[in-house]
Amino acid sequence: MLIKILCVGDIVGAEAAGLVARKLWAVRSALDADVCIVNGENAAADGVGIDVKTAEDLLAGGADVITTGNHIWRKREIRAYLEREERLLRPANYPPGAPGSGYAVINVSSYRLLVMNILGSLYMEALGDPFAAAESILAREKGRYDIAVLDFHAEATSEKAAMAHLFDGRIQAVFGTHTHCQTNDARILPGGTGAVTDIGFTGPVESILGMKIPLILKRMTTKLPEKYEVAEGNIRLSGAVFTVDTETKRCAAAELVNMPIEK
Repeated sequence: MLIKILCVGDIVGAEAAGLVARKLWAVRSALDADVCIVNGENAAADGVGIDVKTAEDLLAGGADVITTGNHIWRKREIRAYLEREERLLRPANYPPGAPGSGYAVINVSSYRLLVMNILGSLYMEALGDPFAAAESILAREKGRYDIAVLDFHAEATSEKAAMAHLFDGRIQAVFGTHTHCQTNDARILPGGTGAVTDIGFTGPVESILGMKIPLILKRMTTKLPEKYEVAEGNIRLSGAVFTVDTETKRCAAAELVNMPIEK
């Protein structure tokens, strides 16, 4: 049996989050996706973090699991929500005692899908070893899952590539998030792992990584503080679809997704 896993890149801002919540089932149908993982790291109205209402809307709208990243703690209300909603993840390599979990196991077409969320260490906040975190989860959940997927929220392309190669054949799909720039390297590694360095972001097309262009330019050219604001306009969904063979436990196809979402 083949299972198609749709992974949606970092949602930026309330407008994009609202559109995804309203249109995701139609997108899933168009792509024939059996399950959907959405990175909601920037889905709040100001483009930083995620709030409870947005998380609930995305889960009701077709997201089976929401992954996040280094902005997970920006909205204080999310801490208690993480404790009661296992489908919203925070990176697994935060210190012990952090609210919530870095992974979840969900049922997809009678198969058990392990979804992991880990934060990179290069050019990011210093946390626990991301490679050791992945090893620990796989060991802890051995025998309790059939297919594994990892959202590696990291800055450095080298670290993302290293993660995919280290777990080639053991994790069926490894995809990167965080940089908001989709990379043209969807591939299947020798051991059968589907990999994409970064699946991009879901948000306004006319922007710089989802933010208003003039404000970013002003900050970069003057070196003066300038508050970022989420851009407006047409919304594009970026991500990837991984097709996994449940018999061989190999990824049969890794394809990029880059499509407009009609308002």
